[in-house]
Amino acid sequence: MVAHEPTVISNLLELLPGPGEWAEDEYYFVSDRGRFVELSNGNLEFPPMPTESHQLISLRLTTALFAFVAQHKLGQIRYAPLPVRLWPGKIREPDLVFMSAAHANRIEKYWGVPDLVVEILSGTQADIDRDRRVKREEYAQAGIAEYWLVDPEGKTVEVLRLEGKAYREAARLAENDTLTSPTFPGLELSLKELFAPAVN
Repeated sequence: MVAHEPTVISNLLELLPGPGEWAEDEYYFVSDRGRFVELSNGNLEFPPMPTESHQLISLRLTTALFAFVAQHKLGQIRYAPLPVRLWPGKIREPDLVFMSAAHANRIEKYWGVPDLVVEILSGTQADIDRDRRVKREEYAQAGIAEYWLVDPEGKTVEVLRLEGKAYREAARLAENDTLTSPTFPGLELSLKELFAPAVN
């Protein structure tokens, strides 16, 4: 039986779309089965698995924003994995997304273009570069008003605001700073608390 396995696998691979040939329906077939995967230019891309520090920061950020958004009835907060369709054939899985109440009609089984996305930098340098460059261009092209880049290693947060068709750096915050945003009027989030070590 072992001798036949490569042939079986090879035959199964022949049934799958080739590079550049993946369509949205085929992507959702994979994604809906619990796979953490993105669709870009007809290809499947696999984001890195989150690290422990990534998950701790994601939990703190999601908890704080969820409470603030719910209290002020601003919209909806969600976290990955959740397919976000930027445009036909381009589906990303941001670490955290916010959809304003004004754009609630963009939420169906999958999310359309949100008002804010957050990426927590992790993985290889190529993964980090994708967040900093490729996704920055894509999120701007999709018209997402605000993009946060959270760096656990450097303990910084970059707040990017859309101006025209590109992002402008509105703030680069360090560990002793407080995060504020026009997207969430009145929110004040301590970066020292965001990046603090886990307490047992």
